Formats: sequence, C-alpha cells, structure tokens
Amino acid sequence: MFSLKGRVAVVTGASSGLGMQMSRAFADQGADLVILARRVERLEEFKKELEQKGVKVLALRCDVTSTEDINNAAKIAEEAFGKIDILVNCAGASKDKGVLEMEDEEWDFTIATDLTSVFKVTRAFANIMKKHNYGRIINIASMYGLVGNTALHTVAYHSSKGGVVNFTRAVAAELATSGITCNAICPGYFETELTKAVLDTEDFQAYMKGTVPMQRYGHEGELNAGAIFLASEEASYVTGVILPIDGGYTCV
Repeated sequence: MFSLKGRVAVVTGASSGLGMQMSRAFADQGADLVILARRVERLEEFKKELEQKGVKVLALRCDVTSTEDINNAAKIAEEAFGKIDILVNCAGASKDKGVLEMEDEEWDFTIATDLTSVFKVTRAFANIMKKHNYGRIINIASMYGLVGNTALHTVAYHSSKGGVVNFTRAVAAELATSGITCNAICPGYFETELTKAVLDTEDFQAYMKGTVPMQRYGHEGELNAGAIFLASEEASYVTGVILPIDGGYTCV
C-alpha cells in the first residue's frame, strides 16, 4: 500500500523546511518529482540527493506569487513528464503583526504568498490533471487556519491559512467529478531549519507544555505519513478533508 511509483509529484517551497521533508518522503515512495522554489541553487543540490533514491527529478525556479513563473513551470513539467499526478502547495511566508499594527503592505505580502499563490499554482497544475482525469492536491495550511493563538500576533497568517482551508473544500467539491481530490494538512509547531532555534527556547517549551497535549513540537518526518496517505491511490474516496497534525493543539 501507499506506493507512489510511476506518479509525478510537484512540490512548491521545496528548497527548505516542510517542502524538503515531503519531497524526500515522496521520493522514498517512488514518485518522480518536480521541485519548485525561488532559490534554484539550493534546488539543484537537493535534486542530486533525491536522484540517489532512484527517481527522476526536475528542479525549476518558481516564485509562487508570479503567474508567469507558475504557468511556465507547469508547461515545462508537463513537457518533461506528460502528466502531473500530485501537487503539494507548501511554499509560504508571512509578516507577523496584530490587527492594530499591521501595515497594508505586510497584509498584502502574506495573503499573496500564502493564499493567492495556492490558487494560482492549483489552477495551473489542476488543468493538467484534468486532462488525465486524475489528481491529488494537498494544501499545507496550518493549525492557525483553524484557531487563534495567544503566543504571537499574526493576523494575516491566520487569515491566509483559514482561506486555504476553505479553498480546499471549494476545490474538492468542484473537481470531484474530474478524478481529482483536494485535501489540506494543518501542521502544528514543526521543527525546521528556520524554527528549531525558537522552538527550543525555554519560554516556547513552557508555552507548548501548556497548549499542546503532547507537550512537544513535531519532529522531521512526522508530517510525511499524512501527505503520503492523501497522495496515494488508497485515498481515492478522501476529498475535502482538513487534517490537523499538531500534537493535539486544536483538540482542546
């Protein structure tokens, strides 16, 4: 079960963090990969690592806020592989402030990067999927798309990820008859190269013990099983699902 051999997976934000982790997981399951990010030099290094797993890898520079970049990447990927089976919308960034202090530019940047980009990338690659009547779209939202928080004022991020959650439901309903599923994963606090230093501080450890039932953050790899399941043939009747992987944060 859960083999992805013969499938082609597109992962945005694949040069670091969760995008890199999930790309490795898909390669381990046998999927060929199209890895997208702005930092193409990092993608090229990562491509070498993935190819050692015996899969084909296409590394393309892509700014997910640029319609031209996205459409160009989709065209090149389709020409290279002939199809796209799986799309993981993982790229994102945010400017963190509360509603009273946030500037228009900071709001617009976060919405463009974390929500509008998901629409643009999905539009481009779902049109390829529809030609083959098959697709698995996985949007990486956040537990902050389901609830508020008292640790950090980040109103635009909450708003963008909440938008991704309901975008997922809308796309799932729209594309269900085209053989395409669309689901979202809502990660909690996860260890990446950018977050580990903050997560390991004494103050944040104390906060997690009071808010996360498992009293720890997620480690590398703990998101992968959810993504592999949602990308698999076995998940053919699963669509519109919002899956928190958060150590229990959103259950209390």
